[in-house]
Amino acid sequence: MEKSVIGASQRLGGLGTFLRKCMFSVVSVGPIPEHIAFIMDGNRRYAKRRNLPVAEGHKAGYLALMSILRYCYELGVKYVTVYAFSIDNFKRRPEEVQTLMDLLQEKIEVLLEKESFVNQYGIRVYFIGNLKLLNEPVRVAAEKAMKATANNSKAVLLICVAYTSCDEIVHAVQESCNEKRNEIQALNGTKFSNGVTYGVEKGEKINGVMECDLHKSCNGSLDGEAALDTSKPCSERDEADEKENTTVNHVEKDKGREVASRICNGLIEDVQESEKLPHKIPNVKLVDVEKHLYMAVAPDPDIMIRTSGETRLSNFLLWQTSNCPLYSPAALWPELGLWHLVWAVLNFQRNHYYLEKKRKQM
Repeated sequence: MEKSVIGASQRLGGLGTFLRKCMFSVVSVGPIPEHIAFIMDGNRRYAKRRNLPVAEGHKAGYLALMSILRYCYELGVKYVTVYAFSIDNFKRRPEEVQTLMDLLQEKIEVLLEKESFVNQYGIRVYFIGNLKLLNEPVRVAAEKAMKATANNSKAVLLICVAYTSCDEIVHAVQESCNEKRNEIQALNGTKFSNGVTYGVEKGEKINGVMECDLHKSCNGSLDGEAALDTSKPCSERDEADEKENTTVNHVEKDKGREVASRICNGLIEDVQESEKLPHKIPNVKLVDVEKHLYMAVAPDPDIMIRTSGETRLSNFLLWQTSNCPLYSPAALWPELGLWHLVWAVLNFQRNHYYLEKKRKQM
């Protein structure tokens, strides 16, 4: 009896797979989205409606994720991004946060198994976000999973954890500024430390400010010149410049050009009016910020799907979704199924020409 039940189940499973492939063949006549992003909303409500612990709702959500990923990759979607854990989620009850972290670590370790889903489909895994905020076991597991799947090339799964779009943008801007600062240092042979500039040739500019020839840093002395008296505050050193809060300490003649050395707040600035900028100062551009985004490893999403009927993006991929349609089925995340995915793809195909036109205009 038991064997017959198992056999019938296998035959039904095989029939379902065959019908799904037939349907995907028909859908594939139109354009297939390269990248789909999911906001997995509704796990807790799913558990509450069924009088289950919250942890059971998150486990049901994981099973739904595995099914949706399988459908996406069978359909030919190259990139899938899921919003697994927001930075804001750390504000939830500590026991729920710990449950989510434990579940995340457990499922990451499953990904590392040789016969795992990601190896079966040749999926490369990225964990996207401020991973420093994760506890050490989860962070180590995530790094191991990324390293273990680095050679997989058929598809890509991006799991956003400890992520918000605001944090991503701030991180990208900071990295861009650091990169440009390093370029300036390379151009001018400078080093920056605690607001003081070292090793700059006289007459050179950094960010539009002339720099003197400094070879001694913290004591305010110049090579070959008398040390400047910085023991008094700016207002006492020169009452005439009180409004600027800076003091002109000495004036020297150098080939008929006047050099004013100003010291204030520990930063030495030498202004030489007649000197021209020796190098073009690099500016931070849009492309610089974009290449430092966490999501720079993938193209922008073609479809954003948020379950539970919600239409908020909740600080998720704000930079990347300016021309991305949002599909918001009423189903909770654990209830999301094949037909919801197919319907989202059909809507994408119907609006594909318009969306491509808008992207080319940008």
